[in-house]
Amino acid sequence: MRFPGRFAEQLIADQLSHISLSFLVDDLVVRRGGVGGNIAYAMGVLGGAPVLVGAVGPDFAEYRKWLESNGVDCSGVRVSETAHTARFVCTTDEDMAQIASFYPGAMSEAREISLGEVAERVGPLDLVLVGANDPDAMIRHTDECRERGLPFAADPSQQLARLGGDEARRLVDGATYLFTNEYEWGLLRQKTGLTEDEVRSQVGVRVTTLGAKGVDVVDSDGNWVHVEVVPEKGKVDPTGVGDGFRAGFLFAQARGLGFERAAQLGCLVAVLVLETVGTQEWRFDRDEALTRLTDAYGVEAADEIAAIL
Repeated sequence: MRFPGRFAEQLIADQLSHISLSFLVDDLVVRRGGVGGNIAYAMGVLGGAPVLVGAVGPDFAEYRKWLESNGVDCSGVRVSETAHTARFVCTTDEDMAQIASFYPGAMSEAREISLGEVAERVGPLDLVLVGANDPDAMIRHTDECRERGLPFAADPSQQLARLGGDEARRLVDGATYLFTNEYEWGLLRQKTGLTEDEVRSQVGVRVTTLGAKGVDVVDSDGNWVHVEVVPEKGKVDPTGVGDGFRAGFLFAQARGLGFERAAQLGCLVAVLVLETVGTQEWRFDRDEALTRLTDAYGVEAADEIAAIL
């Protein structure tokens, strides 16, 4: 929602303990989102076969149809009988100040989902991305991956701030991939007390996104690949950019491309999200994508990526 004024003008310093305000907004937009939904949607658009795992409410029906129409298998989704789907509600004023609330709702029931039961329904799981979710669910699914020998990607992102050091170490240990942005990478080391070398000894590949500076990919031997971003046509909405990168990177890896090409495809999907309002409003045009990849990384890179699209 958008408030055509300034929150600061409505706040009285000596009355904050009695605050009671209602803002008349002039705009309301409802968009699909959630890190799991965003990543699965992007992988489906690229031609993958993602299985979404999470807990939702009975209000999920329309969203389910949208995801399934874009190649997402929603059979791993648990529908709560008592709570609505998690949602983020935000009002922004003219100064870009925000008042927001996050309702976890059915998300807390994700801890009841068994990956073993998901695999029984859909077949063997190639990789499990454990993203920001109910913290107990994140721990359960990480533990289950280790117990079952399933490769997994650790992507704590927004939940890292509320995790303790022991919990964060538990999510990282044994991960095939570790995804963070630059700030989260520092926060992860602070929370866990692990050095860069110690993290490298516990994970297969560290992928650290650097915003406009691109992305670093470092394997367990210390081999380092840096990829610059695809130049954007305009910065419209940064929400979901990281999710788009993860989808493109993992899709390319699953199709057999190396780290550099995978990161390049990830950067392309990220910029498509950046240039669009909303996390799932972007569209993928193969010819245009290859032109932009050629301009950014050269003909050889575009040709190799084209083979999987």
